[in-house]
Amino acid sequence: MVVSLRVPSLGSLFAPSKLFSPQIIRQNRCQPLRRRVPYAAFSAHSAASSPPETEDRVDGNKTRAKPDQVITPRSQDFNAWYLDVIANAELADYGPVRGTMVIRPYGYAIWEAIQDYLNVKFKETGHSNMYFPQFIPYSFLEKEASHVEGFSPELAVVTIGGGKELEEKLVVRPTSETIVNHMFTQWIHSYRDLPLLVNQWANVTRWEMRTKLFLRTLEFLWQEGHTAHATPEEAEKEALQMIDVYTKFAYEQAAIPVIAGRKSNIERFAGALKTYTIEGMMGDRKALQAGTSHNLGQNFSRAFETQFTDENGQRQHVWQTSWAISTRFVGGIIMTHGDDAGLMLPPKIAPTQVVIVPIWKKEEERVGVLSAASSVKEVLQSAGIKVKLDDSDQRTPGWKFNFWEMKGVPLRIEIGPRDVSSGSVVISRRDVPGKQGKVFGISMEPSNLEAYVKDKLDEIQSSLLARATSFRDSNIVDVSTYDELKAAISSGKWARGPWSASDADELRVKEETGATIRCFPFEQPQGLKACLMTGNPAEEVAIFAKSY
Repeated sequence: MVVSLRVPSLGSLFAPSKLFSPQIIRQNRCQPLRRRVPYAAFSAHSAASSPPETEDRVDGNKTRAKPDQVITPRSQDFNAWYLDVIANAELADYGPVRGTMVIRPYGYAIWEAIQDYLNVKFKETGHSNMYFPQFIPYSFLEKEASHVEGFSPELAVVTIGGGKELEEKLVVRPTSETIVNHMFTQWIHSYRDLPLLVNQWANVTRWEMRTKLFLRTLEFLWQEGHTAHATPEEAEKEALQMIDVYTKFAYEQAAIPVIAGRKSNIERFAGALKTYTIEGMMGDRKALQAGTSHNLGQNFSRAFETQFTDENGQRQHVWQTSWAISTRFVGGIIMTHGDDAGLMLPPKIAPTQVVIVPIWKKEEERVGVLSAASSVKEVLQSAGIKVKLDDSDQRTPGWKFNFWEMKGVPLRIEIGPRDVSSGSVVISRRDVPGKQGKVFGISMEPSNLEAYVKDKLDEIQSSLLARATSFRDSNIVDVSTYDELKAAISSGKWARGPWSASDADELRVKEETGATIRCFPFEQPQGLKACLMTGNPAEEVAIFAKSY
């Protein structure tokens, strides 16, 4: 089937227009990420008149370090450092279509670790996995006015299928609230059908104008939960429950000390009554919205007439939620924990928790060293530890050390002839560089080795969280005036201060500082407060920051 896509402005969606044919699209391939070559030209209509840009580009005079070279220091160029880590740690690469991403096996393994944890939590809270189509009739989006307005600039629209122009244009899924409601209307009839709790793991297409690997791409992977309830209280409880699931995942698995809270009216999801968020501080002190949960109220159920008969025989519209976390969380992990040596992974989500590097010089030493290394691997694997034995002889031990440090493996075990003779190993921590992180003479005795490795993995997990928390807290400034807010933002920090001003004032802050309200944190200080902008009474403090 031949399908033609275009991304029109909302006003031109149903106006006669020329449709481009797949035969006239330029098919130039992109160069691999490691070469940092700009995307080849791609012809498409878009909501804006200019083609998409990519933040992955760098000045023509700059070139990314090749795999065998040192990566760009974070302090020198954070964006170049981020791209170097993705390339050298083999996490992702550019797709042949501008703005798309190929997730490589190691990067996908991190995403699988996220999936594994969340799938368990979703099922523990009563949700079932299912799947909805990625093609959505455009008329569905028109039923909820704020929804179509919010997503219109990012829509990819199918206009031709099977060689013929479609009777109704189809949207390639930007999110699924509309098609979910269409189906919920057919499945929900009585209060006995509620609550309805589902989740899907899927891909999403949003025609972003500026892209950045993992953080913002034309297509990305995510999970999106959708629920329907009989009362507003149940919907609110569900929305808060799921943002709590995300918060615990961030802290306990990813070691990212996010701040959970409520979005402002301007920043909330299109079509929602309330949006809850988790906001992480990245290594460059920008904020990353890492997960959201929306109380949709009855906005979509009224648009789609999703109703049920209550216990009194009355017809009521359902109350709904939706919530999602995506592959941008992988980018958040990179930017929170990585250093100049590359990726640094929390053990609980690391595809490989321990790498074993055998070391020998003489051929007669080889068999004994590899035998001991294999035994250590078996001991750790039987204990449920994810371990890799790098027994290849094409690279030197030093090269392997640097390679696995780049990949962010939490622990490295070195075994040489002397270690075999003494029945011990050398263990190095990824989060503590140099000699300080290396311990000699750890016994190979299975129970001792297993206990030591598990203890160190727990220490690393805790250490990464503590380090990220200290960094976050030292870069949040409490402010009481607009001038103080501007000073904090101009110095690259987050500003936290009382806020009760108007939406217009919030937009003014964005225009003058580049910062937005990231959230009104759930944890609020006690006592009387005065709005930093107007001086009027304020019940809450808000956090302002520049963001991805």
